Amino acid sequence: MEKYDLIIIGAGCSGLSAAMYGTRLGLKTLTLGELPGGLITTTHLVENWPGVKSISGPDLAMSLYDHAQSAGAEIKSEKVSDIKNLSDGDNLLFEVTTGGNVYQSKTVLIATGTEHKKLGVKGEKEFEHKGVSFCALCDGAFFKGKVVGVVGGGDSAAKEALFLSEHAEKVFLIVRKDILRAEPINIDRIKANGKIEIVYNTEVEEVFGGEKMEGIVVKGSGEKIMMDGIFVAIGHTAQTGLAKNLGVALNAREEIMIDRKSATNVKGVFAAGDCCDTEFKQAITGSAEAVTASYFAYLTVN
Repeated sequence: MEKYDLIIIGAGCSGLSAAMYGTRLGLKTLTLGELPGGLITTTHLVENWPGVKSISGPDLAMSLYDHAQSAGAEIKSEKVSDIKNLSDGDNLLFEVTTGGNVYQSKTVLIATGTEHKKLGVKGEKEFEHKGVSFCALCDGAFFKGKVVGVVGGGDSAAKEALFLSEHAEKVFLIVRKDILRAEPINIDRIKANGKIEIVYNTEVEEVFGGEKMEGIVVKGSGEKIMMDGIFVAIGHTAQTGLAKNLGVALNAREEIMIDRKSATNVKGVFAAGDCCDTEFKQAITGSAEAVTASYFAYLTVN
C-alpha cells in the first residue's frame, strides 16, 4: 500500500493550490477528486482573482491544474468513500479509501467544497435536465432565443442572469427579498441590460410542464410565469460527510471548523475552501487556506 505525507481530498481551487504547495515543500502528496477544478468550472467569468483582470472559470481551473502538475503533483480522478484515523498518539496515520484503491498518509487535507442547494418545490426534481438547471455556463446555450428565469438574490444569481442574457431572449431574475445582494458592478450591469427583469419579493412554489418545463407558479399569489427554463442559484451546502464520520468538529451549518492554521480538532487533519466555516468564501480565500494547510502539514510531518 502506497503511503504519503499529505493526501488532499478535493481537486478544486483549494485542493489544486495545496497540491502545488505541498509538492514544492517536498511532501509526498496525492490529490483525489472527482471533478478537477471543482465548481469554479461552472463559473462564466472570474474577475476578482488577483493579478488576472478577467478569466473564465474553466480556464482558471485549468491554470491551477497545470501549475500543480508542473510542480510534480500527483492527481487522480477518484471519489473518496471513507477516511479512517489509524493514528497512535503522535504517530499519525490515516487510511483513505476510494472506489478502487486504499491509500495511507500522515496528514489529510479536506477540500471537498459544496454542492448546489435546491428549492425543494414540486416539479423541481421531475424537470431537472428538462428545464431546471443549476449551471448557466453548462446549459445556457440550450436556451438561445428562449425565456428563462434565475432564482436567487446574491452575486452568483446576478452573474448567472448576465450570462444567460447572452443567449436567452428574456431573463427573469426572481429574488425572494426586496433587495439584490450582488457586487455593485454586477448590479449596474443588470440595470443596463434590457433583457433582464428583476422580480422582487417572489418565491417559486412549483415548476410545471409536460414533457419539458413550461413555467413556474409563484408562492402565495398562484400566478403562473411562463418560461422555458429556470436556473437555481440560491447558495450551496457544504460537503462534509467524510469529515463528520472522521470526528471532525462542524458548526451548526455542517461546515468544518478550522483555526488560523487551517487545522481541525483532529490532529493531522486540515481543511480549506467552501466546506469550512470561513464567513467570506471566495476561490482566493480557499486557496490561501489550502496553502496554509500545506505549510502546517509540512511542519507536522517534519
